[in-house]
Amino acid sequence: MAKDKVIAVIGATGAQGGGLARAILGDPQRPFRVRALTRHAASEKARELAALGGEVVEANLDDPESLQRAFQGAHGAYCVTNFWEHFSPDKELAQAGNLAQAAKAAGVEHVIWSTLEDTRRWVPLTDDRMPTLMERYKVPHFDAKGEAEHLFSELGLPTTFLLTSFYWDNLIHFGLGPKRGHDGVLAIAFPMGNRKLPGIAAQDIGRCAYGVFRQGQEHIGKTVGIAGEHLSGPEMAVALTEALGQEVRYHDVPPEVYRGLGFPGAEDLGNMFQFKRDFNDDFCRARDPERARSLNPGLQNFRQWLAENGTRIPID
Repeated sequence: MAKDKVIAVIGATGAQGGGLARAILGDPQRPFRVRALTRHAASEKARELAALGGEVVEANLDDPESLQRAFQGAHGAYCVTNFWEHFSPDKELAQAGNLAQAAKAAGVEHVIWSTLEDTRRWVPLTDDRMPTLMERYKVPHFDAKGEAEHLFSELGLPTTFLLTSFYWDNLIHFGLGPKRGHDGVLAIAFPMGNRKLPGIAAQDIGRCAYGVFRQGQEHIGKTVGIAGEHLSGPEMAVALTEALGQEVRYHDVPPEVYRGLGFPGAEDLGNMFQFKRDFNDDFCRARDPERARSLNPGLQNFRQWLAENGTRIPID
């Protein structure tokens, strides 16, 4: 493998892209070089990547010309968007189009698109099992990513579609960690019943993506689903109890109640959990921890992740 192959990493200072950038930089064989793309090259995280040997380049998903410049000469590109910055699936689709066009213009030889299911394949807009949101979506932050896949395939881009899972890091950063009830006992609450929730450490997504790039042409044109472990809510509660040293219960909340909790994105997440519950066999089957481990031998399970990160979970 040539030593000068560059991987352009969108969101290199974020969760997924940061995991990939550090995986590339941490490989003693250095088969690739990382080009860390960020909107803010002077940020602390960007400076850290530069100090480790990364090439830091400013680029903006809303600026097609900046993306084309950033992708020039790159062998590979890791493409990801962040719905939660703007809550707009239409903007996410536009950004995905900018990424695909930039990769095509630059002649990138291997693109990874970080994606999720378009849930409308299972729950059409006319299906009232869950409400339609923003007029044409069921789970906006899923559907836009799934819909965007055709933007890459129709351009004939050599693309791997990386199907991701629930970040366990959401327990730290997204407000989904245990909350103390009126009885003083901690609890997690998801509208999942006792069905399994595929989850993964955010940094392991990037490490799995690195495995895809390392294996070359093998995964081009394929969808690769990854997870660290599949756990039910009660199983997660047991692991959290052990890690935190105090009881954590699991509450199965009806989706309609979850959608009405009032925090930003509650309706989207309520529909998301209901989709994962109602189509659990399909959702879990698409995400194979063993396949993920073949890409990333250091893949963490939930208890391993908790051993390193449990103290970072905020407790009320």
